[in-house]
Amino acid sequence: MTETTPQPIPRPTPETPPHPHPTPHITDHGGGVRAIKVPIPDNPLGHTLVHVLDTDRGPVLIDTGWDDPASWDTLTAGLAALGTAVADVHGVVITHHHPDHHGLSGRVREASGAWIAMHAADAEVVVRTRSAEPAVWFDYMSEKLAAAGAPEEHIAPLRAAREGGRVRTLPGLSAAVPDREIVPGELLPLPGRRLRAVWTPGHTPGHVCLHLEEAHPAGLPGNGRLFSGDHLLPGISPHIGLYEAPGDTRVTDPLGDYLDSLERVGRLAPSEVLPAHQYAFTDAPARVRELLEHHEDRLAGLWRLLAEPLTPWGLAERMEWNRPWEQIPYGSRNIAVSEAEAHLRRLVKQGRAEAVPGTDPVAYRAL
Repeated sequence: MTETTPQPIPRPTPETPPHPHPTPHITDHGGGVRAIKVPIPDNPLGHTLVHVLDTDRGPVLIDTGWDDPASWDTLTAGLAALGTAVADVHGVVITHHHPDHHGLSGRVREASGAWIAMHAADAEVVVRTRSAEPAVWFDYMSEKLAAAGAPEEHIAPLRAAREGGRVRTLPGLSAAVPDREIVPGELLPLPGRRLRAVWTPGHTPGHVCLHLEEAHPAGLPGNGRLFSGDHLLPGISPHIGLYEAPGDTRVTDPLGDYLDSLERVGRLAPSEVLPAHQYAFTDAPARVRELLEHHEDRLAGLWRLLAEPLTPWGLAERMEWNRPWEQIPYGSRNIAVSEAEAHLRRLVKQGRAEAVPGTDPVAYRAL
C-alpha cells in the first residue's frame, strides 16, 4: 500500500483454483541470497519478494507471501527450483504482520516445523486480531470512521453487514502466531550468518528491517545488505496508518516513527537494499532523503489545506491521490482516512495544527 496510491485490500476467494504449473521468477543476489516472486491476488503491487537465505541449518525465509493457493504453489515451486523444498525450511523471519508478508507462514510451519519470528509489537496485533470475531472489526471500523467524520452513507454498509450477520473472514484472522521474538539490535540465531534486526516502526508498529552484516558478494562498497520489507522501497512511499486496539486511548505518532526509522536506516548506508516489493537497489541514503523530502512537502501541503477546519475524512477527500476521490474504491477510502489521521497527528505533535474545541466529529485547523 502506497501513500500516493491507495488501493483496496484484496480478499482471498475460496473459488480461486491453484495454479497447476507455476513458473517461479527467481533472482540470485549472490552470497546465498535468492528471491522468489510470489504473487498477491488482485493487488496492483503484483507480488511479494520472498527472500531465501541459506544457513548452515537449511534455508530461512524472509517473509512468505499471501495465503492463496497460487501463491503457495509459486513459493513451493520456487524452492524446488532452488534445489530445496518447503519441508527443508529451518525458519521464517517476518518483517511485518501484513498478509502479503505473513500469510503463508503457518503453512510453511506445518510443512516443515520451522520457527516463525516477528517483532513483539506486530505479534501483539496478530494475537489480538486472531482473538476477535469478524463482527468486532465491523464495529471498530464503524466507530473509527464516524469519529473521523465519514458520511453515514459510507458507514452504512459496515453496519448493515454487522446487523445482518454477513461477516466474512478477513485477512489476518487466522494468521500464524509467531513462536520467536525478534529483538531489535540483536543477531538472529541463524547458523553461519550475521543477520541483525533493525526496528523500523511506521508502516506497522513492529516492522523490522534485517541487516545482513556480511561483505557484498559483488564487492559493492557500503555496509552489508539490508532486507527492507516495506520500509524502504525504490519507487513507493509505504502507507502509514493506525493500529490501536479498540479501547486504547494512547495517541501514537506512526508518521513520526517512520521518519525517525528512515533516518536510522539511512545511517546504516548498506551496499544494497533488498525490499519486499519492486526490485533491489543501491544508495539507500539517497532514497531516504527523497522520502524525507516527500513527507515534508506532503505535510506542508496538508497544513495549507487546514486553513479551513477539516475532519480526517474531509482532509482525505482533499489530499492528492493517484485518482479523484470519487473514483477511489470503498476499501481504499478507509485506508486513505487512516493515513490522513496519521498525518494530522504529526502536524499536531509539531505544533502546526490543533483540534478545534467543541467540534464533533473533531475537526483540525492549522496554526
